[in-house]
Amino acid sequence: MSTETLTSNDKNNYKGWRGIQRAFATPSAVTMMFLGVGSALPFLLVGYTLSTWLRDTGVALSAIGLVSYASFFYVLKFLWAPLIDRYPLPFLGRRKGWLVASQILLIISLTSMAVIGPGSSLIVFTILAGLTAFAGATQDTVMDAYRIEIAPVESQAALAATYILGYRIGLILSGAVTLYLAELVGWTNAYLAMAACILLPLIAVLLSKEPNPEKVTVREIRIQDAFIKPFQEFFSRNGILLALALLAFVGLFKLPDQMIGVLAGPFYLDSGFTKADIATISKLYGVWIGIAGAFIGGVCVAAFNIKPMLVIAAIAVSISNLAYLLMAIHPSEQWAFFATISADNLSQGFAGVVLVAFMSSLTDRNFTATQYALLASLANLPGKFIGGVSGYIVEATNYQTFFIFSTLSVIPTLLLLAWLWNKTDAK
Repeated sequence: MSTETLTSNDKNNYKGWRGIQRAFATPSAVTMMFLGVGSALPFLLVGYTLSTWLRDTGVALSAIGLVSYASFFYVLKFLWAPLIDRYPLPFLGRRKGWLVASQILLIISLTSMAVIGPGSSLIVFTILAGLTAFAGATQDTVMDAYRIEIAPVESQAALAATYILGYRIGLILSGAVTLYLAELVGWTNAYLAMAACILLPLIAVLLSKEPNPEKVTVREIRIQDAFIKPFQEFFSRNGILLALALLAFVGLFKLPDQMIGVLAGPFYLDSGFTKADIATISKLYGVWIGIAGAFIGGVCVAAFNIKPMLVIAAIAVSISNLAYLLMAIHPSEQWAFFATISADNLSQGFAGVVLVAFMSSLTDRNFTATQYALLASLANLPGKFIGGVSGYIVEATNYQTFFIFSTLSVIPTLLLLAWLWNKTDAK
């Protein structure tokens, strides 16, 4: 049922307590929960968890940073999104076909990573990690389209909520549970178990319904419509100088956090913590602290102007990096680990919500999906580049110097924000 075909009585059924029950009780809501699990699994398995595996097997920090470039497909997924919209696969339907194909590819690539391992051939292993990231990014792209097309606007909040619940479960599986399994039965068996977990969203997709094809218009996607017009509108609306400054600000905002992201797992191991310690403190306790930070950020964005929140968020993300010095000074001491994770995840959760609100204010409603996807990709791009060479920086200096450097990387962001302060309409 599309929003255009809802009668007044239908719309009343989506309001109040009856609407809540109806929205959350739909099979689509349950499907989105399992899809959320499937979305989170590959994201960490080619990121944080993968870095921990590499360091645990003795791979140099410089090589770990370079391997992290395999996850670049998550930044570039908007490039092939128009192809997914335009060309349905010849089985299961327009959305289910791509979902099943990407999930099967995930199972194959994760299984191959588990069997080959980084010890046999790091190059082949990295290619497989890139293939996993490509499949995961493709899956995410189709999931977004599936969620929007499978239910009316009135049900979208419920679908998003169940998706986020599933995503958090997936983060625990691909983070904490994988580390526990690696400690108990080894990395190969841990990754094989995660490949098997992809069967959950795969079965959910096979049992789900395809969005009504009569309500979806498949049209030729022109290059101009897909790419040029959104850029053209953004620069025309803001002017070239302001537009470039806004894009630079978005790109630099999360830089201090992203610089540390690649080496966080290896640093925990080098600080004397076991994989079980990392799972419990970073990937169980840390997830809930991040949720708390996101909740605080949502309340503050609703209550106050966005600009002061941008200042607080940027400073919080950078200053929290200094907490890593506690672990460097007090290795193997769990109180330092808890303090560091508390500061880091709380600030990340807060800043993430603030940045999403700011990026949303920059988009034109005629090009919301494309402009927001591009901004979201840009927000991760500089950090991905620098994260890839972070291992070289640590090997040339030490962890302490690197943490201080990452903290100071907020300075260009704050200078840009000062210049932008009176030039934007964001409130």
